[in-house]
Order: sequence, then structure tokens, then C-alpha cells
Amino acid sequence: MDDWIWWLLGAALLCIPLVVTAMPEFAMFALGAAAAALSAGLGLSVPLQIVVFLAVSVALLVFVRPIAVRHLTKPAPGSRTGVDALPGQTALVLEAVDEHGGRIKLRGEVWSARALAAGARFEPGEQVSVASIDGATALVL
Repeated sequence: MDDWIWWLLGAALLCIPLVVTAMPEFAMFALGAAAAALSAGLGLSVPLQIVVFLAVSVALLVFVRPIAVRHLTKPAPGSRTGVDALPGQTALVLEAVDEHGGRIKLRGEVWSARALAAGARFEPGEQVSVASIDGATALVL
């Protein structure tokens, strides 16, 4: 079998752990193997094919991997998740809410709630705005 077929087979096999583990490093090795297959197709000797594989793989690891990791681990600007995303949301009052307690439906979930302002009272069916979250209790306006 020709050398380029072995390199393409290696590139395809390197894609399996890429899919299973989602580690972009395997894609970089697969691209290195594809570059070596191209060099084999152009008639370079096996030692030069290995040098091409190593050079492309290392170059991708050194220059592309830090960019890929930065983009994969950094949250999108302005995106908030979890409890941080709840302030500012609108909720429906299920049980009367005052400064001592009550219940609201917030994004499909039932939450304990407390009025933020002393003396404020919200009746069932009213819409309220979540000011903040204190433990498992939503403070509403």
C-alpha cells in the first residue's frame, strides 16, 4: 500500500478520539497526518513525511491551540448563566409576596420570594421583577 494511504488512515483514526473526547489536539494531529499524506503523494521520502507530520502538528499545537482553548473556555460577552441570569427577569406571583415571604414562578420554576421594599405586597397573578437572589429566595420589586 502507498504511504499516503497509511497517513490518511492515521488521520481518520485520530478523528475517533477527537469525537469521543472533544479534545481539539487530536484534530491538530489529524491535520498533521493529512499534511504528511499530501507530502507522501508528492513523492517525499518517509523521513521527510515524518518531519512534515511533526512540523504541522507542533505548529498547530503552538499557534492554534491557545486560540482554540481561549474561545472554548471563555463565555460569550454579556452572557450570564445560572443564578446570575435571574435578576431583571419577570416572574408571576403564585402566593402573596410581602417582606416575610411568598411564592413566585420564575422561568418555569417555583421560587420562594420576598418583597425587597418593606411594606410592599404583591398579590397572586401580578407580574414582578426579580431584583436579586438571596440564597434560594428571590427578592422582588
